[in-house]
Amino acid sequence: MNKKLKLDEDDMEWTAEMMKSAKRFDQLPMSLQEKLKSRATRGVQIAPTKIQTSIRLSADVISTFKASGKGWQSKIDSVLREYIRQHPAL
Repeated sequence: MNKKLKLDEDDMEWTAEMMKSAKRFDQLPMSLQEKLKSRATRGVQIAPTKIQTSIRLSADVISTFKASGKGWQSKIDSVLREYIRQHPAL
């Protein structure tokens, strides 16, 4: 049986009732609109060093790194860099 793993409890589908009670962005208080706008984009990277990609990893690997807190993706990057350093002739 192929069941989708739910790793993030905050990642849920909206119900019809939730959709009805939702507000458009322009209906939010101006102070909240400004706060959300400021978080909408990241600054330009001076020297981009990373490439966004998609990779499939085991659920236990992801949950272990996520449990380590903020920066878990950078920790995976660090572990992979160390592996490459130790095994230069892949």
